[in-house]
Amino acid sequence: MARRESGTRETNGEHIRLSGVGLSYFTPREETEALRDVELSIGKGEFISIVGPSGCGKSTLLSLVSGMLKPTKGKVSIDGAEVTGPSAKVGYMLQHDHLFEWRDVLGNVTVGAEIRRMEKAAAKRRGAELLERYGLGDFIRHAPVQLSGGMRQRVALIRTLVAEPDILLLDEPFSALDYQTRLTLSEEVFHIIKDQGKTAVLVTHDLSEAISMADRVMVMSKRPSTISAVHNIVFDEGEGLSPWSKRQAAKYHDYFNAIWKELDDHAVSAL
Repeated sequence: MARRESGTRETNGEHIRLSGVGLSYFTPREETEALRDVELSIGKGEFISIVGPSGCGKSTLLSLVSGMLKPTKGKVSIDGAEVTGPSAKVGYMLQHDHLFEWRDVLGNVTVGAEIRRMEKAAAKRRGAELLERYGLGDFIRHAPVQLSGGMRQRVALIRTLVAEPDILLLDEPFSALDYQTRLTLSEEVFHIIKDQGKTAVLVTHDLSEAISMADRVMVMSKRPSTISAVHNIVFDEGEGLSPWSKRQAAKYHDYFNAIWKELDDHAVSAL
């Protein structure tokens, strides 16, 4: 399937590359081809969204970038070096916050740093600074049960940032939240990621979320999946727009309709 690309956008130096990546699952009876000939280059500081039919392998792509899975064919590279296993350069934010209820907020945001054996005092200082900077300074000693769903996800993001990754992988991190909280949190997470200068890859079923948060939207095909189209998200109103402002921009609905038509089936929520 030929890949279509719309619009143009300048990017910084290459941070992540997938070259001819394929992935198959094997059982004693059969081989199931999940991904085929995936080509993808992501620049430093770029925010990418990936959309596609359910089961097409969007989360699998994140697992390949993180080093938790190895491709059957091709190569995944970060900063020019092949990914052979999990890396401290990569942080993962999941759909559920997975906070430890027996730890307070500060104790939760230092978990990743502890696992990576970072210096404890430094991790606590950075955790406290980030919590204060992003509106959670008054909740450092609170238990997770005392937080709203949106606050818990902010804590989960800060936990990932404390470990100082260069790359953030976000696997449908807002899908368990109500619509209003989802809108608010996507705005907050977008600004935090841009403020921290991270490279981000978001997997989502929500086209509105994908378009409003990303610099580029990748559309995946049905299995065996590949990247069938790429949309560079550029608005006439200028750069630096917030996700909410992008939803109000003149070209927003053009992007939404174009991507919607490209999906092989309508398994994406039209919010």
